[in-house]
Amino acid sequence: MDNNKKIVFFDIDGTLLDHNKELPASTKQAIAKLKENGVYVAIATGRAPFMFEDLRQELNIDTFVSFNGQYVVFEGEVIYKNPLSLEKMQLLRKYSEQQKHPLVYMNHETMKSNVTDHPFIHESMGSLKFLHPEQDQNFLEETEIYQALLFIEEKDQQTYLDAYKDFHFIRWHSYSTDILPKGGSKAIGIQRMLERLPFKKENVFAFGDGLNDIEMLEFVGTGVAMGNGHPKLFEVADRVTKDVGEDGIKHGLELVGLLK
Repeated sequence: MDNNKKIVFFDIDGTLLDHNKELPASTKQAIAKLKENGVYVAIATGRAPFMFEDLRQELNIDTFVSFNGQYVVFEGEVIYKNPLSLEKMQLLRKYSEQQKHPLVYMNHETMKSNVTDHPFIHESMGSLKFLHPEQDQNFLEETEIYQALLFIEEKDQQTYLDAYKDFHFIRWHSYSTDILPKGGSKAIGIQRMLERLPFKKENVFAFGDGLNDIEMLEFVGTGVAMGNGHPKLFEVADRVTKDVGEDGIKHGLELVGLLK
C-alpha cells in the first residue's frame, strides 16, 4: 500500500446519516469521489454491525469499527473483539433489575432485551428507526456481548458511574446510555486497525458528531466535528464543518483538502 495513502473514518448517526436517518445525496457522491481519489474509506460507529449492513452495501464499505471500538472488521475479516465481562454485567443486571432500569444486550448479529416492553426503549431505539427488541432473559449468558444499553435518565446515571467502574458509560439519548468495557472507545478500535495498515498518523482523518466521537477525533491526525455536533466535540476537533443536513460531509472533506 502507498505510504502516503489517506484513510477517513466516518461516524454514522448525525454524520453520514442526517437528522431523518437518511443518507444525503451529496454525502454518497463525496464518498464515491474519495474512493476515486484513492482515499481509503471506513466507518466508526457505536452501532452493531447488523444495524448498518444496508449502509455498508450502499456505500460499498467493508472495513469498520463498531460497538464504539469493541468489534473491528477489516475488509470483511474480524481483527479485534473486546466483549463485556459476563460476571460484571451480571452484577450490573442484578442492580438494574432491582431499580427497574431495563437493559438491551448486543452481539454482532442481533440484540435482545431483559424486559418485554418499556417506553424508554421504544423512544430511544425508535429514534434510530429500530423496534423494541425481543425479550430473552438468557441472552447475556449465551453469547459474547460487545455493548449493552442501559435505559435511564441522566439524573439516575451517577449511581452506576460510582458503583460500576469497570465499565465506560456514554450517553447517546436522553433515555439511554451505552455500556462499554472500561477504556473502550472508537480510538482503540481505529488503533487496532491501523496496526494492520501502514497509514501515517497525519494521513488519518475522522468525522463525528457525538460524545462517543471525542477520543476518535483526538486520536487521529485530523478530527472533523459536524456542525450539528455536541459542543464538547468542538473543543477537541481540528476543524468544524457544516450541519449534516447542509452537505456537512462534502464541505468538511473540502475543508481538509480531500475533495478538490
